[in-house]
Amino acid sequence: MFHYLTGQVSEVYPNAVVLDVMGIGFYLNTSLNSLAAVRKNQQARFYIYESIGETNYDLYGFTDLKEKRFFESLISVSGVGPKAAVSLLSTLTPDAMIMAIINHDEKALTSAPGIGKKIAQRIILELKDKIAAESGVSELGVMPASARSGMPAMDKNVSDAAAALLLLGYSSAEVNPLLQGKDWTGVGTDQIIKEVLKNMV
Repeated sequence: MFHYLTGQVSEVYPNAVVLDVMGIGFYLNTSLNSLAAVRKNQQARFYIYESIGETNYDLYGFTDLKEKRFFESLISVSGVGPKAAVSLLSTLTPDAMIMAIINHDEKALTSAPGIGKKIAQRIILELKDKIAAESGVSELGVMPASARSGMPAMDKNVSDAAAALLLLGYSSAEVNPLLQGKDWTGVGTDQIIKEVLKNMV
């Protein structure tokens, strides 16, 4: 099993690259986000997912490990195959998809070619709890007591914003001070997140 391959990008296609590794050309299906990160004839590293079936052996490669892991999460959803997952990752970054799942934003997910409303709903339903568990959020939009330590009682929008910021990789130590001491009454979740991110050092 491959974890990653490092080599020279010898060919670039609309949704794939050929990576030359010591004279062997690996055809890697990939997303537009990963394609944007590489250049022909330059060295690159791709994290690999192997899709093996009765009649196929396809390699999917991503320049960012987080993107590869999110690809694996997407194909774990019933009805979402590798091509649909690549379509989603070509339209949205993993962070943008996390936000869409948190906010139940079907429109953002259906902006990807080939993704209909039913699939978008299934992605939200099947991934929201998994994402919450991996981020240390006990329920989607609700931070555990340890993460709320030192924070005032939060309304749902603030709690959702705090959870989203944790999912985006920020620590509670970074998030808490920026949410304290400010009246967020009537401010939407997205706006709270934008305001906090503007003030991140």
